[in-house]
Amino acid sequence: MTNTNITAFRKNVFGFVDQAVTYGEVINVTTKNGNAVLLSEQDYRSLLETVYLTSIPSMTESLRAAAAEPLEDCVPYDHEEPW
Repeated sequence: MTNTNITAFRKNVFGFVDQAVTYGEVINVTTKNGNAVLLSEQDYRSLLETVYLTSIPSMTESLRAAAAEPLEDCVPYDHEEPW
């Protein structure tokens, strides 16, 4: 995470936005009224998806169970075949 104050942020807005978009860097901008966070749209959408998935009852447990399953017990997914 990159920390900067609002004055430095104003002087280099493009650089900070590029850093967030290109490298996935989170930019924390401090002001006298509080802080703001800049992140890429991709990271923002990813966070929203995570919040959504974890809001579904038992989804977290289901994901943990799937992650704990030994890889050799998994069946390869053929994306060409319909479900």
